[in-house]
Amino acid sequence: MKKADPGMSLKQLIQEKEIEQREAGKLLKDQLHLTFESLKPMNIIKSRLKEMVSSPGLKTDLVNASMGVTAGLIAKKILTRKSHNPFIKLSGALLEMIIANKVSKNADVIKMIGSTVLKKIMHKHETA
Repeated sequence: MKKADPGMSLKQLIQEKEIEQREAGKLLKDQLHLTFESLKPMNIIKSRLKEMVSSPGLKTDLVNASMGVTAGLIAKKILTRKSHNPFIKLSGALLEMIIANKVSKNADVIKMIGSTVLKKIMHKHETA
């Protein structure tokens, strides 16, 4: 049996460690590049927009908000009509904000009540 040469074993171990070090360095550089790219302002904006668009409640939130804004505008138009009185205009703007807020927060209940009323109207229309 041949004795293992300690010098050769040491050289082989050094070569293996150098290869490992090169691979780790390459992985570190790749990760650094990815991190640098992800921290660019445009990429941050893109990723946030993707998160917003992919969120499951976005569609519901948009519908609720649009219902609130529409109801607020209608209420303001009814109150102010064509008035030039600044007090009435201010009251209309306040009413618009209050109604928009209340409707958007309670949109699910309003939708449920609206669909129930619509079903009753349709049912009466069908029986008549």
